[in-house]
Amino acid sequence: MMKNKMLMLGLASTLFLASCSKKETTETTTTADSATAVQPATTDSITKATPTAAGDTSENALDWAGTYEATVPCADCPGIKTSLTLNNDKTFSITEEYLDRNSKNQDKGSFAWDATGSIITLKGKSANYKYKVGENVLIQLDMEGKEIDGPNKDLYKFKKK
Repeated sequence: MMKNKMLMLGLASTLFLASCSKKETTETTTTADSATAVQPATTDSITKATPTAAGDTSENALDWAGTYEATVPCADCPGIKTSLTLNNDKTFSITEEYLDRNSKNQDKGSFAWDATGSIITLKGKSANYKYKVGENVLIQLDMEGKEIDGPNKDLYKFKKK
């Protein structure tokens, strides 16, 4: 008797789950002068994550030139107010102002894109930083090219002015 109840419950559960599964449908449209079948494009997470054109990178698909600002953490002061300008000719200028100090650093130089076209490395007299380039944002990376983690990670995001 108990085995019958368990069997019935398992069968009912299987039928219920099978009836809830999504059924795929396709539509066919025929035009008056052509018998071409048109099927709607399917979208899934893989399709959405793939760039629309082969070779799209931050370097060639984003409007990255401009001035970015952030106040990054400092070991012995309240922070470093930083302004970084990237130019279309792959040059930069950076100003770093140490808060609660009378100290300001300025540097100029060039920057290079990595092979993926998503990370830049500044090459100045003193500035030697790496940034991941996003839509209207730069994310400062550590010297190994990895995103800085921890409770202050959002302080390393530079917003475009």
